[in-house]
Amino acid sequence: MMASLHVKSEARQKVKEFWMELNAQVQALVGADFPKKICDLDSLLKERDLNLSDLGTLRAELDIPIPDPAKEKEKEEKCKKEKEAKGEETGKKKDDEEEKGPPCGPISSNEKILTLLSRVKPEIREVKEKLNLVCMWVQLQIPKIEDGDNFGVAVQEKVFELMTGIRTKLESFQTQISKYFLDRGDAVAKAAKQPHVGDYRQLVHELDEAQYAELRVMVMEIRNTYAVLYDIVVKNSEKIIKPRGRDKALIY
Repeated sequence: MMASLHVKSEARQKVKEFWMELNAQVQALVGADFPKKICDLDSLLKERDLNLSDLGTLRAELDIPIPDPAKEKEKEEKCKKEKEAKGEETGKKKDDEEEKGPPCGPISSNEKILTLLSRVKPEIREVKEKLNLVCMWVQLQIPKIEDGDNFGVAVQEKVFELMTGIRTKLESFQTQISKYFLDRGDAVAKAAKQPHVGDYRQLVHELDEAQYAELRVMVMEIRNTYAVLYDIVVKNSEKIIKPRGRDKALIY
């Protein structure tokens, strides 16, 4: 049975260099980057684009004409007679008709929402990457497992648990954005297929307004994430870096 694991000195040196680089990155994040991001995102939340008092200005008009019932019925009867004259079944081309696009042509996304997304999505990606760095840094501070006072280790584990919860919340943002486009696409398709139903048109606008509110909350949550990361690392830095109050070999 192997008593100890032998690691080549070159490999140990590379791991040590990686750890030192990670340590420097996290110190730079906590010492300068996180406070700056908190201020930048707080300023973003105060911008006019994220403080619309009248959400009606967010509305993207749907260029879907409402058909005249009388003309539609006349058109339907005409098509029916033409098919009967040609000996075709009246329901034969139903599938082909369903596959056709709306008579109004392509329907664009809400440009105002897309503009906000172009600013928020990079922030989501950035905070996830920085959170990952800090999580790795905390994990690499865990000392060698041994008997004795483990209060500092418990603090490390609590910090890591909190960060894991934050990461789960951030990951849900991308899922929510994808769901918005899926739901809006379905609503637009229904509005185009049944243009006489006003509720489908209104549903599209409601989804846009709901997404606008979600984007504002996302920015708030990202700002809060930086604030929490900064606060918890600064307050618990001593226990995170030296959990047992003295130099001990790291677990990694």
